[in-house]
Amino acid sequence: MNQRIVILGGGTAGWMAACLFARAWPGAAITLVESPDIGIVGVGEGSTPQLRHLFASLGIAEAEWMPACDATYKAGIVFAGWSDAPGFAAYTHPFASDVDVHTEGAFHAAAHARRTGHDVAAHPDRFFLNSRLIAEGAAPIAGEAFPFDASYGYHFDAHKVGAFLRRHAARLGVVHRTARVDEVAVGADGDVTHLVLTDGEQLAGDVFVDASGFRGVIAQQALGVLFLSFADNLFNDAAVVIATPALDPPPVHTRATALTNGWAWRIPLTTRTGNGYVYASRYCTAGDAEAELRAHLGIGDDVPARHLRMKVGRVADSWRGNCLAIGLAQGFIEPLEATALHLVQATVEGFIQAYRNGGDAAQHRATFNATIARRYDGVRDYIVAHYRLNRRTDTPYWRDAAGHDRLSDSLKRLMTCWFTGGDLTAEIARQDIARYYAPLSWGCLFAGYGVFPATLAPVPPHDDGIDDFLRRCALNYRPHAAALAALCPNGTDHDA
Repeated sequence: MNQRIVILGGGTAGWMAACLFARAWPGAAITLVESPDIGIVGVGEGSTPQLRHLFASLGIAEAEWMPACDATYKAGIVFAGWSDAPGFAAYTHPFASDVDVHTEGAFHAAAHARRTGHDVAAHPDRFFLNSRLIAEGAAPIAGEAFPFDASYGYHFDAHKVGAFLRRHAARLGVVHRTARVDEVAVGADGDVTHLVLTDGEQLAGDVFVDASGFRGVIAQQALGVLFLSFADNLFNDAAVVIATPALDPPPVHTRATALTNGWAWRIPLTTRTGNGYVYASRYCTAGDAEAELRAHLGIGDDVPARHLRMKVGRVADSWRGNCLAIGLAQGFIEPLEATALHLVQATVEGFIQAYRNGGDAAQHRATFNATIARRYDGVRDYIVAHYRLNRRTDTPYWRDAAGHDRLSDSLKRLMTCWFTGGDLTAEIARQDIARYYAPLSWGCLFAGYGVFPATLAPVPPHDDGIDDFLRRCALNYRPHAAALAALCPNGTDHDA
């Protein structure tokens, strides 16, 4: 492509797109314009393993970017307090590892046996390598003699990642403009022709990328793309954020703790700990949420808090005319599984591939939009399941979350399969949804809540060798703090 690409909005999403476009189309003239008055929302500061592949594709080593962005490794998420079922007070959603092929079948078999009435151990934490690494505080970076990969994501400072990608984009030739946009000019054919800056300058382009945040300046405001709300089954629409000192050593997981009207995250960075309470404003006030988060953290009023509102849902079409919406301008699913940057990356990479296949032909736009919409809806269903399957009854919030019937047909079929003793893996394959969340993830969610019959028929325990197998595998991984120290052995300052 030798065209002009104009990106409206910076932040992590905008600069990620700029880097990916510059790598894919070195001949394109790429300009990113952002207002000096609008900062990064920064709800959560975690990722899925896809971010690892982003940096690898850009040729950026972890030793280059992680110390510069206060980053730590993330082997998965620990969910605490989402179930009152005995023995299931917490569970881990681990990222997959190569060695899980030897244990995942045993997990699904145990879960199936337990939900069909047999008293076998089916808590997911004992079956997966990353769950063990999390319990031991080990980084998911194997030693040289252990040639098996463990998938992982990161925790990071979102502002610093955005700044890092901005510097990288500049080296790739992306032009950075700091300016406010007063108008989006749309031609008679429905395509955007140019942006009008505050000083009257017209910034023309062939492709426009809307990374303007929840405002959706190009896609929603100028082009009228419909926003589809998920509020009927994802109740949370606000968050309060408080930073606390860094943990030593830093955990290798995100912690998601259920509170009265939502849940609190704990994200460990090398320089601080990010904390936040995601809640539903229809059940409590912002002041009540802040007070509960402070009590949860054991801190007083002297530590500042930041309040945010969230617009949960997605646009009907991510690609309309010559405009691609990404990030918060495209949609937002609350940060429970840290999918925001994953969706940005999937959208931009999918757009690049679609454009290569046929430019901006209508049929390629339609296929692309359907693919991205299905991905969003697949992620939504997995997040909705966290609430719908919760096993708490202590507050109206949790009772309402578990009691509503506003579920997709896909999620209804998965739940029916689980509760009737069906083959969950086969059902996921039949629906072709493993690309969003694999059977490992769905199985950990159902089993991690203890969604099993209350009365079970005892069977004799047996030693299946899984505990010893994973114990020995974990010997090949070093403590998280040691792995982070190895990224910057000489104490070099990577902030420049």
